[in-house]
Amino acid sequence: MIIKQVELETVCGYTSKLPDNDLPEIAFAGKSNVGKSSLINALMNRKSLARTSSQPGKTQTINYYNINGELYLVDLPGYGYAKVSKTEKEKWGKLIERYLHSSKQLAAVFLLIDIRHDPSDNDRMMYEWICAQGYAPVIIATKSDKIKRSQLAKQLKAVRTGLGLPAEAVVIPFSALNKSGREEIWETAERLINQAHAGDADTDMVDDTDPTQGS
Repeated sequence: MIIKQVELETVCGYTSKLPDNDLPEIAFAGKSNVGKSSLINALMNRKSLARTSSQPGKTQTINYYNINGELYLVDLPGYGYAKVSKTEKEKWGKLIERYLHSSKQLAAVFLLIDIRHDPSDNDRMMYEWICAQGYAPVIIATKSDKIKRSQLAKQLKAVRTGLGLPAEAVVIPFSALNKSGREEIWETAERLINQAHAGDADTDMVDDTDPTQGS
């Protein structure tokens, strides 16, 4: 995708009303410090629009980035940060849950996993929970530049095994340093948006049918 215009359009906290958007949304979830902000900056061809930090737990809101007036990249709060209170963790969880339940334009969820480590219990819980909401998350294995090329296949297999992924699940290795994987992520996002639109069109055709016809 050619990025012509990017705007951080909406920021939602615990008590905010989520926007009723009419453009497709692509959401990004991942544990704290997995490289979510760096990934989103790379996708948008921006250096620091999404705030990055060496301190985990920085993203505590849902951030909507308008891309070319065509779609939204939605940055969800990071999970699994040990140094926040249980109350704060519960608030973040409820905020993510509210988004997944209420967004009418969500076309796909990307779940970020650090390729250097086996998926954590929190990662597995988030994957299973996203699946339970009716989405098949695309897995992005971040920080691929921090392992040797010879280790890539082994670590990707560990991600698949650790999450219990089905054979058809998509796993994309990504590096914020050299942008490898960026184009594949965009291609996957655009494909899923088109599939979602096709599904909506099919639903509209069914909904427009008059049940009294032919009776």
